Amino acid sequence: MYFVFWMQTKVIKIDSDKVNIAKLKEAAAIVDSGGLVAFPTETVYGIACRVKNDSLKKLDELKGRCSGKYYTLHIDQKNEVSKFVPTISLTTQKLIKNAWPGPLTIVFNLNDDDLQKQQKSLNKEIFDNLYKDKSIGIRCPNNTIASTFLRLIHNPIVAPSANLTDQNPAIEPEQVLSEFSGKIDLIIDGGLCKHKKSSTVVKIGKNGLEILRPGVYSENELEKLSFIQFLFICTGNTCRSPMAEAIFSKYLAKKCECKVDDLAQRGYKVISAGIMGLIGAPASREAITACEAKGIDIKAHTSRKLTPQIIRDSDFIYAMEQIHCDYTNNLCPDINSKCELLAENQDIADPIGQSQGYFNNCAEQIEKAVKQRINELVI
Repeated sequence: MYFVFWMQTKVIKIDSDKVNIAKLKEAAAIVDSGGLVAFPTETVYGIACRVKNDSLKKLDELKGRCSGKYYTLHIDQKNEVSKFVPTISLTTQKLIKNAWPGPLTIVFNLNDDDLQKQQKSLNKEIFDNLYKDKSIGIRCPNNTIASTFLRLIHNPIVAPSANLTDQNPAIEPEQVLSEFSGKIDLIIDGGLCKHKKSSTVVKIGKNGLEILRPGVYSENELEKLSFIQFLFICTGNTCRSPMAEAIFSKYLAKKCECKVDDLAQRGYKVISAGIMGLIGAPASREAITACEAKGIDIKAHTSRKLTPQIIRDSDFIYAMEQIHCDYTNNLCPDINSKCELLAENQDIADPIGQSQGYFNNCAEQIEKAVKQRINELVI
């Protein structure tokens, strides 16, 4: 005689406005012991599984998925990403800042040095199951139940959508139960998911932003959320800051391995402005000549007035002199930490009214400072 034992799937109801920690601890303990638990996120329901071979095998069988395919790591708060990705590019940092927690999965590419760091710092079983082709996918849900639940689990967790492979993901607990009753340990019933569709999966590489799977966020929204703006400030915006803008653009493009005209496509914008309020004036003849000697054309430049909006829109602000930093800080005191001297602790003196040789020396100062700043950036 043969006996077939069926798992009884338990369902616990959790109110997102008043999370029951005791019940979530029970669910977390099941995952830590190797079980599978379905839980709500703001997009769809996921199945939490610890990153261990025995548990992942059960997950593969449950979803009808071929072994060897990698699942997305789920974290409870965005600063946890540094444990798994040592070096993050500027545009990706900006995206994390603006879009996490939220309906976005990011695929991070790791260089060889960072990959070796992770091999040394992580358990081999965890490393082997999270990193594929020098990359890892990570999601940080914006759902109180999900983030609390993930925080209570003591193992790294992957959480694919609660559905069979190639089927529509579940957006309410009843769908999970109808598909997996008797096959998973527990379902956390948090009601209907907010967005009712999957997270967007994106990768940011040298060629810019690439959507790997459409979802809640559109490509246009993600481009806006990840865009980086550099701002250079001087007095009139006709001499020093236009030269700095153009020289910085040149070296930034070199670091990005693209043309200056392609920087926007890569997620970067470089501008300059002046505190004097001069609008529409061309770059000075001497500044144009100094830049021409470096193979840079700034003849089309026209001066721009520094405004609070420009400051708020900028991620990096470099000033030529301390007076420009002070002016910027007074104009927008809430974000004064952004503005710093281009040449660190040294002013770059105004060349206005001086000889061409003085302008050339000023351009040299700016170029030296720019190279240092570019070296500091993670692209």
